[in-house]
Amino acid sequence: MSNMRKDSYTFYKLVRCKYSCVLCFSELFFIKEPLDVTVMRKEAAILDCQAHGEAPIDVKWLKSGVQIAENERVYLLSNGSLFISEVESRRGDKSDEGFYQCLAQNKYGAILSQKAHLTIASISSFSVQPTSIVATEGSVARFSCKTVAHPPPIITWEFNRVTLPLATERITVLPSGVLQIQAVQQADAGNYRCVATNIASRRRSTEATLTVTPGPRPQLPQRPRIIASPQNISVSLHQTAILECMATGNPRPIISWSRADSKPIDVYNTKVLGNGNLIITDIKPQHGGVYLCRATTPGTRNYTMASANVTVLAPPSLVEWPESLTRPRAGTARFVCHAEGNPTPRITWLKNGEKVHSNGRIKMYNSKLVINQIIPEDDAIYQCQAENEQGSVLTMARLIVVMSEDRPSAPRNIRADTVSSSAILLAWERPLYNSDKVIAYSVHYMKAEGLNNEEYQIVIGNDTTRYIIDDLEPAHNYTFYVVAYMPMGASRMSDNVFQHTLEDVPLRAPELSLTSRSPTDIQVSWQPLPDKLSRGRVCSYRLSYRTSSDSAVSQIELPGEKTQHLLENLQPDTIYLLRIVAATSVGWGEQSAWTSHRTPKASGAQVPLAPELHLESLNCTTILVHWQLAPRNSANVRGYKLFYHEESQPESTPVQFHASDNKHTIGGLDPRKKYHVKILAYNVVGDGYQADQTISTPGCVSVRDRLVPPPPPPHNVYAKTNSSTTVFLHWSRPAFTSSHAVNYTVRCNPVGLQNASLVLYLQTSEQRLLVRDLEPNTKYEFAVRLHLDQLSSPWSPVVYQNTFPKAPTQPPSNIKVTLIEEDTALVSWKLPDELNVPVTRYTILYASRNDWIAGEWQVMEREGTITMALLENLKPGQIYFVKVSASNDMGDGPFSHAVELTVREGLPLGHDIRVSRGSTTFSDNFYHLDQKSMTGISVGVCIALICIIICAFIIICRGKNRYLVSLSVVTMSHINSIHFYLYRAKSQQQLSQDIKTNRRNFLSALQNTRLDAASYQHGTTVLTYEEELSSNQPTNLQTLLGHPGDTEGSSNSEGSHATGDSGRYSHDETELTNLSSGPSSHLASPTAHTYPVKQKLYKHVKQEKKQNRLVA
Repeated sequence: MSNMRKDSYTFYKLVRCKYSCVLCFSELFFIKEPLDVTVMRKEAAILDCQAHGEAPIDVKWLKSGVQIAENERVYLLSNGSLFISEVESRRGDKSDEGFYQCLAQNKYGAILSQKAHLTIASISSFSVQPTSIVATEGSVARFSCKTVAHPPPIITWEFNRVTLPLATERITVLPSGVLQIQAVQQADAGNYRCVATNIASRRRSTEATLTVTPGPRPQLPQRPRIIASPQNISVSLHQTAILECMATGNPRPIISWSRADSKPIDVYNTKVLGNGNLIITDIKPQHGGVYLCRATTPGTRNYTMASANVTVLAPPSLVEWPESLTRPRAGTARFVCHAEGNPTPRITWLKNGEKVHSNGRIKMYNSKLVINQIIPEDDAIYQCQAENEQGSVLTMARLIVVMSEDRPSAPRNIRADTVSSSAILLAWERPLYNSDKVIAYSVHYMKAEGLNNEEYQIVIGNDTTRYIIDDLEPAHNYTFYVVAYMPMGASRMSDNVFQHTLEDVPLRAPELSLTSRSPTDIQVSWQPLPDKLSRGRVCSYRLSYRTSSDSAVSQIELPGEKTQHLLENLQPDTIYLLRIVAATSVGWGEQSAWTSHRTPKASGAQVPLAPELHLESLNCTTILVHWQLAPRNSANVRGYKLFYHEESQPESTPVQFHASDNKHTIGGLDPRKKYHVKILAYNVVGDGYQADQTISTPGCVSVRDRLVPPPPPPHNVYAKTNSSTTVFLHWSRPAFTSSHAVNYTVRCNPVGLQNASLVLYLQTSEQRLLVRDLEPNTKYEFAVRLHLDQLSSPWSPVVYQNTFPKAPTQPPSNIKVTLIEEDTALVSWKLPDELNVPVTRYTILYASRNDWIAGEWQVMEREGTITMALLENLKPGQIYFVKVSASNDMGDGPFSHAVELTVREGLPLGHDIRVSRGSTTFSDNFYHLDQKSMTGISVGVCIALICIIICAFIIICRGKNRYLVSLSVVTMSHINSIHFYLYRAKSQQQLSQDIKTNRRNFLSALQNTRLDAASYQHGTTVLTYEEELSSNQPTNLQTLLGHPGDTEGSSNSEGSHATGDSGRYSHDETELTNLSSGPSSHLASPTAHTYPVKQKLYKHVKQEKKQNRLVA
């Protein structure tokens, strides 16, 4: 406990004392308590202790619970502190190292201080020595060392016997004893050693050599790889946590940190040391969690990750204190104490400085101390001590017992007579004094043998003085007493009386264990029945056996002391049925069910003998199976086969184990059921001899069975994902006190699981568990239940957690590369052929043959929802190699095999010619409009509309006959530019000449892939037209302007690192079909439509002349 926490705690006690209903000086408390101290051997040490209360106060000191005897070297000071003149560090009890407590006592009671640990400074030899390594130039090097020391040592490193600085641009020394060297140089080659120093001594490790070899020239690109990942750690409150993360790659990767729960990292207490190691100082509970280290290649999205869980350990802190109570005699007092910490604190109750044990009147559960039937001796000071591995804290309360003057005297002449094996008749006489004030009696009884037995109480009316207790166990001694009650209190307890119940026949038969050591024998063994089942002393057993095909039964009677018997001269390879029954002096009990066992075959082949099988019921739903081969079993065992099934149910398929396994936990069983378990070893020859055994699961004891509540379920259950196959679980033990061992069952299954046999049950005695071998990217549900002395709690509330997805292990499939323009190719692919693996990113590498030989790849990346990309700026006459990989947050998958693409020198057959950059682009009926083209189109349309409106206005207003035909023709494809042209009609001959001239210009423009509105010149005619025009279609202005339903479209391509791609390229098949099938989706071939164009143009001009004459 820190000094600040001690001062606040002392202040609390002073304030509580001031305002308590109990007199201040009767509530003894400490002003100073001893603190943890570390001293050198032969130095002096002082442990403080000052108590306050009504004098006189006697102070004593305890070491590990035993009172310290004063001598010349160890004695008490006048203020109660303990002084040790010379600290000794000898082995065993003679060492001064250990836990110390101060005990203060006055006439009202005694109190015990918190524990203080005296540690003798020391430093041990290195448990981890640095090892020699070989590193290439430009890579990284790492050395580590580890030692145990008190206080913790300062770690430094020496290079060729010269101390290295703790941190430089390339060298980092972690306080945990790790030396990191980045960008290794030839000058770094040499000998390194670790130096650990504290107040006790200094130690140097053995030397390790760093050998530096020349690196390859040029250095090839390498993906990031973490060579020293962070480890799961537990750190005490206010200490420093070190998460190491060291990565290599070319170029040098950048290391970043984040939390798996997406919470921000505390920037005030966190810093990065060296090239990526995370240091958390003054750690607090909110710093606990899973941290992710990410190593990323600069300028790319290539990265790899590692994770570690940080558990913050905290000493106990009280959140609920017991209050002092005043209670009458025979009343009930309840003290409550609740503490928090990590690990969960253990609660211990003290009475006048000594540990309280449960008995009939005093019970401890759920962090409560309950005292029934209070007697004057219960008047004392009670302390609640909360303790875990990080420390301890105590609080106290006083119980004052008030005596009533007119209470009745105790009931008299208590008698107990045995009625049967489970019933005893209890009788008594009324109290001698004030019996007329008695309103009820309470009968108390408990087992007379053993410790921590439960006391049971029955309340009856005042109209009787006898009662039959009929729920007792056979062949047991019991103790009884009676208390008389009045409205204002109760009498003293009556005298205790002892009586025993009679024996009865055994309630059940023993469980059999069967093995064969030869083809002609069966070794039969069993465990003695517990007292609850034997209901007396077992005096004999009767063993019956027969073959499965014979109805004749053989019987053998055995004395009650025996627990095994060897049946000999049996038939090989034969199924035998066996059962057993036990007897007491009263008679025979119930026989067991038939248990089957097959004797081995009579063969010369050497197979393994039967293992020794042991079964143990951990709780009402779980069995622990142990097995061990006999020492004389010399066969080469390859593994084991375990069979188990419920009685009268078919045998299950075997569970196989490796030869090194020797135990297995069977969970998810039904309470109060009998199970048959069989195990055998096998080798290359075949299956060995089998061992059979039966076991019954106990009942899950309820409140009615034990008259005590079942333990509450574990609380604060939380789950954190560690990797794609592991989840870390942690929970808190419910607040109750018990001397029995506590174990837990963890239930784990995927959400929505239909097959109950696939539910996983795991056993542990700790409050944390790393669940392994889970499926990646799967949502699981977890629940925990507690088991205590055959009591099982309900299941805790279910918590859900998803495992991380695993990194892809397969490359994308069905990779295709198609040349769609003279310097552009389309690469497409499909998802990798593996289930339940998400893809968040694709990486495309492509290079020409020359670049591939030089190791220079162009890199592109696409989101996981996109499965195609454009490769632009390809050089004609080159052969390109393309490969693709899939990645997600857990890492990168492998690249596919390289796909070759040949870019020919000339125009590819069947491909349209590509317009130069900055205008509309045609390719296999696809088109792309850039921003400049769209702007030009918009401006052109506006200008054309304004001109048409002005011309129409002038014609109407002036009404003049002018032969002026202004014709603007717009040719629109699905994603083509819209071009407007004016047609000027002159003489027939000039018009014909212009058509011929502009036809050649039009063909030339198509061949040069430049359709630009800027090609129009004054006095010339430029013609654009639809591909298909029916003969009866009207050739008016609307027809020449195009169909009103024509639309524009564009597609973008996402940016890349090396290609200049600037958007996303869609490959929706439906959209492509619509593009290719639209009425304006194809640009007409100039060679195929030359003659029809001429005819349509003459026809159009004649109609326009005729219309203009009519208008004039």
